[in-house]
Amino acid sequence: MNTAELSAKIRELARSRDAVILAHNYTHGEVQDVADFVGDSLALSIEAKNAKAPVIVFCGVRFMAETAKILSPQSTVLHPVPDSGCPMADMAEAGKVAAWRREHPDHAIVAYVNSTAATKAEVDVCCTSANAEKIVRRIPEGTPIMFLPDRNLGANVAAATGRKMELWPGFCPTHNRIEPRMVEEARSAHPGAPFICHPECLPAVTALADAALSTGGMLDYVRRSDAPEIIVGTENGILHRMRKEAPEKKFWPLSPLPNCPNMKKIELEDILRSLETMSPTVEMDASLMDRARAPIERMLEWSA
Repeated sequence: MNTAELSAKIRELARSRDAVILAHNYTHGEVQDVADFVGDSLALSIEAKNAKAPVIVFCGVRFMAETAKILSPQSTVLHPVPDSGCPMADMAEAGKVAAWRREHPDHAIVAYVNSTAATKAEVDVCCTSANAEKIVRRIPEGTPIMFLPDRNLGANVAAATGRKMELWPGFCPTHNRIEPRMVEEARSAHPGAPFICHPECLPAVTALADAALSTGGMLDYVRRSDAPEIIVGTENGILHRMRKEAPEKKFWPLSPLPNCPNMKKIELEDILRSLETMSPTVEMDASLMDRARAPIERMLEWSA
């Protein structure tokens, strides 16, 4: 089957299963196009909570599918390619986080949503790149903070809020490869074009940006900006949606092209197979989900 035939078959089967398809902004363009909702981590968390669908097909990496199940435990959550993981999430192993907490009981632990369910169960509150500053500001002054697993996002949030935080030594391999020289080269090639990037980038990169934003924030920037050309410093999957939502503008990615191989593992064929077989499903222990749900719900409450 070609792309159009696959997409039509997926949509037909999703209707018959009463399924909602969620996709992250970094997935393949054709995956985004077949989804009911496309968004960043915060938007997808909210959509998963509000979906009320008996079946959720999650197109993204594993921690995102886990979050969907945690927030919609009554739903069957399908993750078409379960080995689509997140290296950064795996850098904050739950046992090590629990051990750190025992040694530092006075600290508030803030976990980026890019973390495993087991790690979320060990922390006080979660955040996304869209609401991290707001979440950190809600923690009382004087309370020491550990931010995990992304040291880059943590450093950027610390600079924006003025809060001193301890930073777990994790990072996104895709965003960590973006270097200031790449930004300088892009600015030379496209003079006058604003540069926007994701706050998972190195602080030396975000310091060069006109705006450091979540993927949802980047899309808002693109829609509002009068600039005819924009340099984009994040995973290349977002370019598909930018070009759809602002076709009159030109978007210039950095070189070499930032690419997350895990986000790109899910193909249309995988979604179709998942709907046909109603597998693989996301399964977790109920008590683990209850513990992991508390910091996610706290995040949604604090960021409302």
